[in-house]
Amino acid sequence: MKGFVFHGPGQASWQDVPDPGIKEPTDAIVKVGVVTICGTDLHILKGDVPEVHPGTVLGHEAVGEIVEVGGDVRTVRPGDRVLMSCITSCGRCRFCRERSYGQCRGGGGWILGRLIDGTQAEYVRVPYADLSVHLLPGAVRSEDAVLLADIFPTSYEVGVLNGGVRPGDTVAIVGAGPIGLAAIATARLFSPERIIAVDLAPARLEAAHRLGADAVADAREAPDQLVADLTDGLGADVVMEAVGVPESFELCTRMVRPGGHVANIGVHGRPATLHLEELWIKNVTITTGLVDTYSTPTLLRMAAAGRLPTGQLVTHTFPLEQLEEAYDVFAKAAETGALKVVLGGERYEVVVPTA
Repeated sequence: MKGFVFHGPGQASWQDVPDPGIKEPTDAIVKVGVVTICGTDLHILKGDVPEVHPGTVLGHEAVGEIVEVGGDVRTVRPGDRVLMSCITSCGRCRFCRERSYGQCRGGGGWILGRLIDGTQAEYVRVPYADLSVHLLPGAVRSEDAVLLADIFPTSYEVGVLNGGVRPGDTVAIVGAGPIGLAAIATARLFSPERIIAVDLAPARLEAAHRLGADAVADAREAPDQLVADLTDGLGADVVMEAVGVPESFELCTRMVRPGGHVANIGVHGRPATLHLEELWIKNVTITTGLVDTYSTPTLLRMAAAGRLPTGQLVTHTFPLEQLEEAYDVFAKAAETGALKVVLGGERYEVVVPTA
């Protein structure tokens, strides 16, 4: 089979790799139907995730069909269409028992495309299949479901829920890429008074408007002052960091009100300064987190009911074998207007979302 293999910082290729096989009785082998590329994959290619060794097949988000299961797998069988979660769960360790699946100590956590071969291939081995894949409702298209493998649960859990968004809140989201846009969509479920999106790219700010942001701001034009103006000088109740660079994190700490919450979602490759000389007196809560995907079943039900605008985030589609081209388009989002790229499925063309 073929897979997209990491060879070191800045180097990866679509090439022949060995077919996966059952290694443990809890494994499943899945034929990949639809996959997508995550911003974290770009961090890996930059060398920001050193535990990814050369020779690893990348990817941790996919939908496909079960083709083989180990003897201990009980919840899925060959022929089932499933969503592969970005997080693998043993179900037995202390963290899994607390629903902190991202911190699994039993051989799970974020392992696909990081510690073991991932989903950007024709076939993938999924450990602990009973807890790490989800049967897909017939009403949910594979091209939509793949966005529930990572970005929607990440935005919902690490941003909206960790941030404690409540009705009537002012919510500011720094970064209007796929994660930030999914955070806008899921924050709206809690009826905040207003959502303010901050980004550098006009196309992404337009997408933020379409997804439900009440106000948008160019990151170069004092967005913290806009937040202050809209809140009578108080600041936002919840601020989410969805970029992963020091400047955006520090901006978030300037936008939050006393007693407010900064929820860091972004993957950081460089140190960020924590200005405790200013924050210590403000009763601010700062949370970080890797997604646990405990919300995936809920989000799947919402998607089946038409409550999540997943399709609006997909701007480009490709055949699976064009992964190298898709990475190039996704990495140059400022030029291409890419939000989320999807590979595989039934159609391959540029999709421009409409208002």
